Amino acid sequence: MPTSETPAKAAIDYASLAAEIRLWARELGFQQAEISATELAADEAHLRRWLEQGRHGEMAYMNNHGSKRSRPAELVVGTQRVISVRMDYYPPDAELAESVLEQPELAYISRYALGRDYHKVMRKRLQKLADRIQARVGDFGYRAFVDSAPVLEKALASKAGLGWIGKHTNLINQRAGSWFFLGELYTDLPLPVSTTKSENHCGSCQACIDICPTQAIVAPYQLDARRCISYLTIEYKGVIAEEFHHAIGNRIYGCDDCQLCCPWNRFAVPSVEPDFAARHPLDAPDLLALFAWDEAEFLRRTEGSAMRRIGFEQWQRNLVIALGNAPHSEKIIQLLEQALTKATPVVAEHIMMALAKQAKNI
Repeated sequence: MPTSETPAKAAIDYASLAAEIRLWARELGFQQAEISATELAADEAHLRRWLEQGRHGEMAYMNNHGSKRSRPAELVVGTQRVISVRMDYYPPDAELAESVLEQPELAYISRYALGRDYHKVMRKRLQKLADRIQARVGDFGYRAFVDSAPVLEKALASKAGLGWIGKHTNLINQRAGSWFFLGELYTDLPLPVSTTKSENHCGSCQACIDICPTQAIVAPYQLDARRCISYLTIEYKGVIAEEFHHAIGNRIYGCDDCQLCCPWNRFAVPSVEPDFAARHPLDAPDLLALFAWDEAEFLRRTEGSAMRRIGFEQWQRNLVIALGNAPHSEKIIQLLEQALTKATPVVAEHIMMALAKQAKNI
């Protein structure tokens, strides 16, 4: 990325360009785009404390890349500004989340994963945004990111004015809640930073802390990922400690509880993006139907989905925990015993725990 301003760039009306970028972003399907500088000293200190406490669990990548995660100009040399965007994702046609969670014979999948993989959708849109900027100003330095590199996306989005980081550590927008994805364009263009500011409006509310099934929000604004159901079912690849199994319930991919209870999500707007429409029946699937899938079926059904990243073994592991939590069923016991003969060691260990739990569920 170039670090010096060319004569042509010196003549650019950056204020007008920033206004156009916001307009283009909305035309491309983003609900909002704002611009920030790159200084993140306070967020870097918070990240270091979190890592020192080991609260990242086995997400070793969070401790890689030195200070590049919190210093954009070190990750992409020449970066002067970050364009942060958000895109609503809550699927309008999905079965009510609370209803699925209340039916233990069903499987709950985090609402963000019911449609097409957001990485692909947003990265393409960010590239189109970069193309429009280039058509206006000529060649410029940039890189697009969507949860795909060492980037403190929530800190940057908050700094740009897209929202504040809530007590559950998710970003909250006063007018749109928290059901949205974030993406970034790092750029060498000296754009004026957004004047929009998002004050913290969590106040005395601690609904997210109280509702967390595993008490993963150990204090306001402090998440211990090692206890988080999203981490356990998606990031963690090993044997999930039995102490968490009951709390996991029927959640087989992620957890939305802290967002479902957040009062600011009464302002959330369902997504109008066709790619984020729910793939039925994954919004309210039958546990036994999913457990009947073999690996080929899993790969076919999750093609183009964020869920594919966990792989078949973790998929089965998560389903087995949910089956163990389901009401006592001779059919479940029979299927688990049959699966035990060909299960991987990780899945087999969970089957044994699930069978013991089923025996207690009588």
